Amino acid sequence: MSKKRKERCPQCGFLEVIKWGKQAGRQRFKCKNCNSFFTLRRKDISKSNRFVWFEWWIMGKQTLQQISDLSGYSTRQLSRWFDEYLDDYPTWKIKCGDKVNLLIDGTWFSNKICLVVYRDNIVHKTVFYRISSDELEKEIEEDLRNIQSLDIDINSVTCDGSQSILKAVKTVCPNAKIQRCLVHIQRECMTWLTQHPKSEAGIELYDIVKLINRIVTHNDMLRWKQMLSDWHSKYIPYINAKTTNNESNKEWYTHKMLRKAYIHIRRALPYMFTFIDNPYT
Repeated sequence: MSKKRKERCPQCGFLEVIKWGKQAGRQRFKCKNCNSFFTLRRKDISKSNRFVWFEWWIMGKQTLQQISDLSGYSTRQLSRWFDEYLDDYPTWKIKCGDKVNLLIDGTWFSNKICLVVYRDNIVHKTVFYRISSDELEKEIEEDLRNIQSLDIDINSVTCDGSQSILKAVKTVCPNAKIQRCLVHIQRECMTWLTQHPKSEAGIELYDIVKLINRIVTHNDMLRWKQMLSDWHSKYIPYINAKTTNNESNKEWYTHKMLRKAYIHIRRALPYMFTFIDNPYT
């Protein structure tokens, strides 16, 4: 049974479009999502539609079969187009002596492959990348040295706080400034606290965590740190409370998720606000 090829709106990428008369002898379509009208006579639009499917395959982790079902094209045709993109990948060269502000992060795929990417935070271009099994300290050290060997000055590094990244940066480029990704910190803490904390301590810490991305100036930082310090002083007994199993005589922290969120922030504090004095980090 042949598949019916679906048309895509060139404005919003939506697949739900309907026929809407003809224009200059060509079929006209209307998008149900953004209500824009279009025809398919432009080759550049057709190519841009194909690239959306390529992005789904690379970044969205969708299989060729899933994209085939959505687009109406066969997996063989999609493979031919995707091979063309892979053979004609873009290249970018950094001028020797340039200072870069690196974003280092790893992305895991379903086949247990980790793609470690090094991007310049100012021009938003990838400087280096490695396909590996994990964010390994020795490999990151090697990557940083390779970047330096191109006469590139690593001015700062922004990361999610992975110990392997932090240790590698301190070893290879000890003078580089380090900035912890505030989004990662906030997201991790909110996951442990949940969106609706039950305890008074959890509710107050949740409100403090929500303010992290609103910090811009030194005064903002000082006020926020004081709030965190006051919260800790108020709830020290609650944070350190332990539960004991009388039978096994084992004990654990009663409010371990709350404690985990606080310790996560405390460990990140030295590198959380580097950006205030160094706006390019």
